[in-house]
Amino acid sequence: MPLRALLRAAASLRGCATGALPAAAVPGRRPVPPWPQQAGGMATLNQMHRQGRPKPPPPKLGATFGRPQIKGVVIKNLIRKPKKPNSANRKCARVRLSNGKEVVCFIPGEGHNLQEHHVVLVQGGRTQDLPGVKLTIVRGKYDCTHVQKKK
Repeated sequence: MPLRALLRAAASLRGCATGALPAAAVPGRRPVPPWPQQAGGMATLNQMHRQGRPKPPPPKLGATFGRPQIKGVVIKNLIRKPKKPNSANRKCARVRLSNGKEVVCFIPGEGHNLQEHHVVLVQGGRTQDLPGVKLTIVRGKYDCTHVQKKK
């Protein structure tokens, strides 16, 4: 065992009453950072200075897995009721996306031609008065027609 490893193990045993080697002092193993696993709570300033700034967690990906649009197939047409002050029924569709997820999507505009097995393009876009509906169908793409002009 090299001299440096012996000295490091001896230095870590100074505060150890039992004489057993702590996990960080085992030779050949990288020392585990003392925080954020510390049970005592916050890290000391010295620990924070040595370790550097902790990396922020990666952003959570929605149903489209970070893609701007995604293709899907309509499973079922739904009519959803909005939250409290609003009353008009909102037209929605249950869609199976190409990544395998099944989601509820809002169909914008007046009137639509969507039926089961129609292929649609879905994009992100929350509908404020429909709880849990976070995606919107793109009109005029694949089997979903444009909004019809009023006569």
